Amino acid sequence: MTAAEQDDANTESNEQVNETVPPKKSGFLKKTIPWLITIGCFYFLYTRMAGPAAAQDMSVPAYLASVFASVNWLAWLALMVPYSLFFFLVDSAIVWRVINWFDAKVAYKDILPVRASTYVLSIINEQVGKGAMALYLNRREGVPGWKLGSSMLFIMVCELLYLCAWANIGLALQWDNLPEVFRGLPWVGMVIVAVFAVAYLYFRGHILPNFKLRDRQLVHAFREAKLYQYLVILLMRSPALLAAVVVYAEALELFGVEYSYLQMLGILPVIFFGASIPGPFRAVAVSMWVILFPEYPAEMSAFGLVQHNFFILFNAMFGLIFMRRVQKELFD
Repeated sequence: MTAAEQDDANTESNEQVNETVPPKKSGFLKKTIPWLITIGCFYFLYTRMAGPAAAQDMSVPAYLASVFASVNWLAWLALMVPYSLFFFLVDSAIVWRVINWFDAKVAYKDILPVRASTYVLSIINEQVGKGAMALYLNRREGVPGWKLGSSMLFIMVCELLYLCAWANIGLALQWDNLPEVFRGLPWVGMVIVAVFAVAYLYFRGHILPNFKLRDRQLVHAFREAKLYQYLVILLMRSPALLAAVVVYAEALELFGVEYSYLQMLGILPVIFFGASIPGPFRAVAVSMWVILFPEYPAEMSAFGLVQHNFFILFNAMFGLIFMRRVQKELFD
């Protein structure tokens, strides 16, 4: 890093410190809001199950338990375990590709341990997981934290673009078979594409030359990224989504609800948006299943809970496998 870049980095660091004072109030809100969202979602789920449960002279917990008891869990595991492993390999490949573009030359096999370990920490806090990755790559490869942060932001933007793209593809294929509310997806897609186009032109230096946000170190990846690199990440990520479409449709049938692959393609990207909203137990995503299938409140509550939360916990198992190696490289 040149002296000028170091001065910019120091200035940005000081600005960030100033912007985060006082931290106590914002920290309290960050911890409280996800729990409030989760409580609200679970209250919603309870109200949707209360009527059908009462009609069968059962409590809500007993009604939900009857759904769990009816599922073939061995068949369900046979779907979820290979899918979780496949997702982990694809997810690690994306992190490897982006880091090698913008940060440092790192072997794919060396990305696997650190990516897996972040799954463990992300159960507690997603930001802690990203911080662990930054520390690991800083110790191992000398990658500055701001560069890795820029790369993670780039991956997040690519994920937004690919979910939006696949949601609209699914809607186009199943226009007459999806809920009316999904008809607004093309408009959302056009807004996202328009914002992306302006941002791309700006960060590449083609417009707004006097607006200095592009000079910040935290947007380093966006300054460097070419259009084909966004497309590469979208293509790399897509097999995981297509695999999820098959797995979720087959798993849903185990809960007594039939849904075609094409129909699942139309709704799953939107539900994955919900899964990205902060909150314990992926409560927003679970609630979205019940909203989309109101005639099956208990089945969809059970389905959403196990699909999204097993996925998180099983991926964390990969992290436990690699944790000892990561600790050794960080602290020995």
